[in-house]
Amino acid sequence: MVDRQRVVIVGGGFTGLYAGKKLEKLLPASTAELVIVSPTDHLTYSPLLPDVTASVIEPRHVAVSLRQALPRHKLVIGHTTSVDPEAKTITISKSERGIVGEGTQVLSYDKLLLAPGAVTRRFPIPGVSESARGVKTITEAAFVRDHLLSQLDEADSLPDDPRFDAERAERMTVVAVGAGYTGTEIVAQTHRWLSRVADRWSNIDVRDVKWLLIDVAPAVLPELGPRLGQYALSALKGRGIDVRLGVSVANVEGNVINLTDGTPVPSRTLIWGAGIMANPLMGTLGLPLDRGRLVVDAKFRVAGADDVWAAGDAAAVPDLAKPKPADGPQPITPPTAQHAQRQGTQAGKNIAASFGIGQAADYVHKDLGLVADLGGGTAVAKPLGIEMTGLPAKIVARGYHLYALPAMSNRIRVLTDWALHAILPPQAVALNQTRPEDALITPAQNTDIYPKAAEKPKVG
Repeated sequence: MVDRQRVVIVGGGFTGLYAGKKLEKLLPASTAELVIVSPTDHLTYSPLLPDVTASVIEPRHVAVSLRQALPRHKLVIGHTTSVDPEAKTITISKSERGIVGEGTQVLSYDKLLLAPGAVTRRFPIPGVSESARGVKTITEAAFVRDHLLSQLDEADSLPDDPRFDAERAERMTVVAVGAGYTGTEIVAQTHRWLSRVADRWSNIDVRDVKWLLIDVAPAVLPELGPRLGQYALSALKGRGIDVRLGVSVANVEGNVINLTDGTPVPSRTLIWGAGIMANPLMGTLGLPLDRGRLVVDAKFRVAGADDVWAAGDAAAVPDLAKPKPADGPQPITPPTAQHAQRQGTQAGKNIAASFGIGQAADYVHKDLGLVADLGGGTAVAKPLGIEMTGLPAKIVARGYHLYALPAMSNRIRVLTDWALHAILPPQAVALNQTRPEDALITPAQNTDIYPKAAEKPKVG
């Protein structure tokens, strides 16, 4: 009798979960032992984190249980910090309650799928690491929600004395970096939410809160095209949100955020949504990278590493749905949840094919479209290239999210949250369950646990 082979999936995000579901369907239990390594016991449905920050959806309702979704998989909680393709082992830093400990575990594999996803992109800007808050995890999104309420509570409790005007202004100023999906949705939705709970405070007027959204890019939501981007920009400005394009953060000094145009902005709230980058694990492998993402072929195979596949946000998967430029390389798929889901499914099929079950195939997927929820009845969407705004776009956006949520129980909970939010007064409760130092980007996303590569990774 042939021993079962161990298939290990690194990452419990969209790619890992969907690959695991496909493997459970295709591979008999007698053929393969299935293992998934993840920092948490759940997938975070990150496209709805702005709803968490705006107190529309309960945080746990965007968390999809990996144990329930993948009953045949052994779940190992921890961060994969290194891979040895020759020995066919991975090293896992164990974690408890999201905190990485000192213990490590070495796990062998026969087949390996690398799908560790992405982390918030930061730049070496003085003061940002010590002050900026990301919104990539449930912990961060819930903290930003509580932080906004706490800042306004503090501003409301300050004495009516000119000596406290500067502090009051700092607490009532919100700066967000990144006018892509994350930054735009966070600002739009939290602004609307706080305006609806204005009666929580007696000594301040929430309408006096200054909102500043900045981006070095020349447009808002550039992925959706100029017309929808302009619609979103007009909607934001119509709510009194100050949008500055072609501008970024120069440095942060104490409670002052200095912009690259020379403007100092006194504020105690800096939300960082300026894009994502591949998980730092990929930079430790010594294998070819494309802008930080591990180079793979259209079947997700990693050159130079036998029985290793990579997919999702951390892999540079060729986008065969787009034409290859005459004077350049094949484009790679953008790091979206939509691609991550579908790549996971195809990666599962391709790994099963290595067992002689089915045939491996190239990944080809044309984007179904993108959506952005701006709060209330305002949204923009581009399903199948059709530009939509307002309530129709809102319906499309929410319909897509319900479809894309991997578990029916989560769909029902999210749908219930939306319904309750529509008919009941919004909640404004700061639970303050996370320490401020734990909600900074580095500790919240554990981006500092990866060893340096033994040699500089080659660039593909």
